[in-house]
Amino acid sequence: MAPSSIAHQSNEDHTHSSMMAWRVHEFGPPDVMRFERILRPYPSPGEVLVKVKAAGVGPWDGWIRAGKSALPQPLPLTLGSDLSGEVVAVESGDLRVGDQVYGVTNPQFIGAYAEYALASAAMVSRKPTSLTHIEAASVPVIAVTAWQALFDQAQLKAGQTVVIHGAAGNVGAYAVQLARRRMISSFCATSAQTR
Repeated sequence: MAPSSIAHQSNEDHTHSSMMAWRVHEFGPPDVMRFERILRPYPSPGEVLVKVKAAGVGPWDGWIRAGKSALPQPLPLTLGSDLSGEVVAVESGDLRVGDQVYGVTNPQFIGAYAEYALASAAMVSRKPTSLTHIEAASVPVIAVTAWQALFDQAQLKAGQTVVIHGAAGNVGAYAVQLARRRMISSFCATSAQTR
């Protein structure tokens, strides 16, 4: 980002009630993103406030930024859906302050490219200790997409066989692993890049 895309604020009194975030005020190419100070949100019932340690980047972030999202996206917005971090405020539910979590922010797939992000408590889980925050932030949307394809849509069961196209890609790689764990045989299809 160009230096002009970074908004500065020198008043230290605002740092405890505010945060830095990558914002979009108009749809377009990557240079429409602005790194700016905004008010820190507070969770409503059913939400948690996460101090973001890592945020995943997916093609849907580019679609949203460019105004090509399948979902309506009011401006201004903070990009990012996949995150990993620490719960710093919670209104209600099973999660507690201090819990290390990972997941998706909300059904609009926005809000994670910030120091703090509101997340639907139903869309985050405690982070496995075997994963770093960076690894955990790479999991949510692609793993859920693979799960939904295999089990929600195809309704595969142990002993069945599935053909997984694009098995070397992000979603495909998760689909292969999930199928194997459910005792589903996989035939995998990939292609060589021939440019």
